[in-house]
Formats: sequence, C-alpha cells, structure tokens
Amino acid sequence: MNLLIFLGIPLVAGYLSRRLGERDKGCEWYESRYLPVVGPFALYGLLFTIVILFALQGDAIIGRPLDVVRIAPPLVAHFAIMWAGSHALDKAIGLGYERTTTPAFTAAGDNFELAIAVAIATFGVTSGQALAGVVGPLIEVPVLVALVYVSLAARRRWTATNQESR
Repeated sequence: MNLLIFLGIPLVAGYLSRRLGERDKGCEWYESRYLPVVGPFALYGLLFTIVILFALQGDAIIGRPLDVVRIAPPLVAHFAIMWAGSHALDKAIGLGYERTTTPAFTAAGDNFELAIAVAIATFGVTSGQALAGVVGPLIEVPVLVALVYVSLAARRRWTATNQESR
C-alpha cells in the first residue's frame, strides 16, 4: 500500500502543476516555458520507478529463470506480429516507407509502465503478474532494436522496388 502512495505522488504533482500553472500564468506560459524545464524530470521519474521495480523483482528474475523463459516467446511473437501487421496494412493502403515505419513501431511498442502499475495494484509487487510486467521491457527493447535492422533492410528493398516500377 505504501508503494502505491509513493508511486501516486508524481501523478498528483503533475496534475496540480498543470492546474495551478495554467490558472496562474496561462496555458501559453505553461506549455512554452514550464514544460520544457520540468519535462525531463518525468523521464527521470519513470526511470526511477522502473529501477525500483527491477530492484524489487531482481530476486524473482534471477531466482525464477524458467518463468522468464516462459514469458519471453509470447512477448517476442506479440512485438513481431504487431510490427509486421501494421507495416503490411499501411503498405497495402499505399503509404510510403516513412509513413509505414512509424506506426509499425508505435503498434509494436507496449505501455509496460501502465501494465506494471496495474499488475502491482491488483496482484502485489512480488506477484508473478508484476514479474511479467517487469520482464516485458527486458524483452521489448532487444526485439524492437532487431526490428530496426529489419526496417532498415526493408527500406533498401522498398526503395529499389519503387525505382524499378518507375
């Protein structure tokens, strides 16, 4: 319960800073002056939260390697299917390389921060569900990096196909 209160503090601070900042200084000031200064701290807060969750799940990750191995294949398949499906659909409707690649990576990338928060709130910080949420980014990052290389190779092939059809 204390962890949920601890993780909720940044949400309340963000909400209050927007409400009070826009009320006192206006929307233009808030978005052009305040957010560029404070914005990076949101990333630091996210990284801090993930480090805390990894620290809390570290023994589970090391102590239950078979669980991690069981979690990985469905995640790899999910990222690959979402990326390829989005890429294929966007290409089928006639979008160019740049316009297919961005949505493909958006579709493949998951919001594990939200999944981790929901798993912890529902099942507890030491649950298997929280472990799966923590393992997700460990699998997501290398898979998406591999898909970057696939995407770069596809660009060369795509460009060659478009030049031949002219």
